[in-house]
Order: sequence, then C-alpha cells, then structure tokens
Amino acid sequence: MTIKTANICLLGITVLVFFIGATVYPFLPEQVVSHWDAAGEPNGLMFKFWGVFLLPIMMVGILLLYFIIPKIDPLKENIKEFRGHYNNFWVFVFVFFFYVFSLTLAWNLGYRFNFTITIIPAIATLLYVIGDVLEASKRNWFLGIRTPWTLLSDTVWKKTHILGGKLFKIAAAVSLLGVFFRDSLSIAAIIVLPIFIIMIISFVYSYVEFRKQPK
Repeated sequence: MTIKTANICLLGITVLVFFIGATVYPFLPEQVVSHWDAAGEPNGLMFKFWGVFLLPIMMVGILLLYFIIPKIDPLKENIKEFRGHYNNFWVFVFVFFFYVFSLTLAWNLGYRFNFTITIIPAIATLLYVIGDVLEASKRNWFLGIRTPWTLLSDTVWKKTHILGGKLFKIAAAVSLLGVFFRDSLSIAAIIVLPIFIIMIISFVYSYVEFRKQPK
C-alpha cells in the first residue's frame, strides 16, 4: 500500500469513528459497557463520554506515531525498505480498532452477541498481519522484535524476524480455535499463551544467533 493510500485510509477511519460516535451518542445510556471477559460476558462500565470517545482519542495519538516514526527513527532509511508492509500494518490496526469500536457501540445500542467469539477472527487476522510485517521488516527502533541482539545486527534481526513472523502466523491459526470454546481460561490460553511463547522463543533465538556472529 502506498503512503498516500495509507494516509487517506487512516485519516478517513479516524474521522469516521468520531462521526459515528457523535451520531449515536444521544441514544446510549449514561454508563456504557466497555469491557468483556474472555468468555464474552460484560464485566466493566464507563461513563458514556469515555466509553464512546476514549478509543477514537487513542487512535489520534497512534495516528501521530504513524506519521512521526518514519521521520525520527535513527534507522529511518531501513523503514523505507519495507514501507509498504509498514503502511499495511497500521491500516489494518485501524480497521481492527474500528471493528472493536463498532461492536462496542452495537452492544450498547441493545444488540446482543458473544463479544469474544465475534472478535476472535479479527484477532487472528491481526496476528497474521503482525507476522507478515515482521518477516518483511528491516532493523529499526520502533517496530519489531527489539532485543539487544536484534538491534545490534542486521543478520540477527532478519533471522529472528523471519522466525517470529512465521510463529505469529501459526498463532493466528491457533487463535481461531477459540471460537469452539466458551470458558474464559481456554480462550485466554489459546490466544495469549502462544504470544507469550513467541516472545520467549524470539528472545532466546536472537541471543543464540548473536553468539554465532563473528566477533
């Protein structure tokens, strides 16, 4: 995805969530459900304003990061080499936010569904997109598996991110199994545990690969 297309998509989604939030605001209760447990049951409330606009406000901050990172990263020339994947990643993150935002408003407008089961496919897709951008990424200070050893070596960075990317894609497939469970513990384990394992494997693998490099 080109920079221009990504900019239009990100700005458009950000404006859209504010517009939708403002449109439905009068029809929402004074306190809205803002959190669900792993089994899909609501377990948290917020005052209406924050329940509606907290995520859009956060998206504005994240949008600023999207614009700033390629300009301030000491290795910004490397970001240019995978800028298309960088753009794709951020656009999907915003699509994911929009999806969560829409589900939240729908629930508070009276529609009933299992929130967790509904969001699992989106989480799986997000994990896959993360895997894709990791595999394509070049050494930088903001996006990726940033261990002391990946940041010191292009070779270690590449090997670690190819492995990490493949593992995230596997985790994406595993997370889809969550739609077949209804208890919180199983769903949390299926989604969270693989990510935790990937973090450990990537950390150890980057160190091992660094030790193999010529001194």
